[in-house]
Amino acid sequence: MSNKIEIKELYFDYTGKKKTYSALENINLEIKEGEFICILGSSGCGKSTLLSILNGLNKAKSGKILIDGKEISGPGVNRATVFQNYSLFPWKTVKGNVLFGAKQSANRKNYTKEERNKKVIGYIERVGLLNSLDKYPFELSGGMQQRVAIARALALEADILLLDEPFSAIDPKLRLELQELVSRLSKEHNKTVVFITHDIDEAILLADRIVVMEPKRIKEVLSVNLSYPRLRDELVGRKDYELLHKKLISLFYENISNDIDSEVIL
Repeated sequence: MSNKIEIKELYFDYTGKKKTYSALENINLEIKEGEFICILGSSGCGKSTLLSILNGLNKAKSGKILIDGKEISGPGVNRATVFQNYSLFPWKTVKGNVLFGAKQSANRKNYTKEERNKKVIGYIERVGLLNSLDKYPFELSGGMQQRVAIARALALEADILLLDEPFSAIDPKLRLELQELVSRLSKEHNKTVVFITHDIDEAILLADRIVVMEPKRIKEVLSVNLSYPRLRDELVGRKDYELLHKKLISLFYENISNDIDSEVIL
């Protein structure tokens, strides 16, 4: 399987009025086509910054990101993003929001208007909102709004999905449903996924590999050798799950402990 994304010797600084702060240092990562990657880390470690550079919203200080062997220089229709805050157009209906994604697709000229509308309805049906086509975002729950955002990302027909902690503001029951939805749809549509999270269980349920970050750097990359679909209730108690969970807890809380120690020293 070939590399879909290659991140090479990436550095990024935030520049303020009085000083420059290093946010990422020497990030190197290869992601295979169709792979589901979770980037796991505590707040402030740089995981969302990395995603913003991958999306083309920020420019690296040095290093580069290649997609299909070509260096990116900004946003592109080959990458679709789902944010934590849904980012829906409040003046558009469910259908209108998803249709917007379809109109941005690189494949948009390949479809007639009728075919495009049919595809939009299909994506809305896949996320379980067929009965809410004409509703506006303010009429939907948080979980329903995030489903619309997922349908819009799929309608873009991008090879790569970028998700920045998309379920962190949703209640636990809906969160499990949306995790299952994203996992299933990403496999069905052969998407390459980069998913940001600070939730260990979420990372195990979703990822082919988990990239554990410490401040500014990648600390370790772990493979998740558990078959799909994954249900947490069925995984708990299994030796392979428990060993991976224990390893991630050790890595994750070691980072937090180091952060606290450094703040105390300062």
